[in-house]
Amino acid sequence: MRFKQIREIAVELSARIAVDIDIKSSFLEKANFDNRDLILVDKTALAMQVETDEGKKWFPTLRGILAWQPDGRWAAVDHGAIPFLMNGADCMGAGVQMADPAVTAGDLVWVRDEEHGKPLALGIAMVDGEEMVAMSKGKAINTLHWVGDDLWNLES
Repeated sequence: MRFKQIREIAVELSARIAVDIDIKSSFLEKANFDNRDLILVDKTALAMQVETDEGKKWFPTLRGILAWQPDGRWAAVDHGAIPFLMNGADCMGAGVQMADPAVTAGDLVWVRDEEHGKPLALGIAMVDGEEMVAMSKGKAINTLHWVGDDLWNLES
């Protein structure tokens, strides 16, 4: 696939994560996995299309987060939350220690380990970033993709 065929997707992704994504010289493919459209860059799934309340939106996969290292749209969790996230559980507010204050309910967000900053999961924020940090109970993020799921293991 040529870059011009996915230029709009690259622009949307760049705007969403505030990182200039340069994939013009990469080997690009579009695929469908588990009823989700994917963009493969050099045979690695770096972006996926997610159904939200506002329609379909492109967002980096966890491997895309690792490759492009965005600064925003994140929530950081404590060690107690990690085993649950690795099993695909939704992210509970009590586990969120820090969050990007710009996150609003309905945003696509990535969940990271508070100590190392490594991505653990992706999901849709159910509340604003500041509210996540203040929560003592209830769900904060609806998890869609996590380290160890089928999409993560697609390249392995």
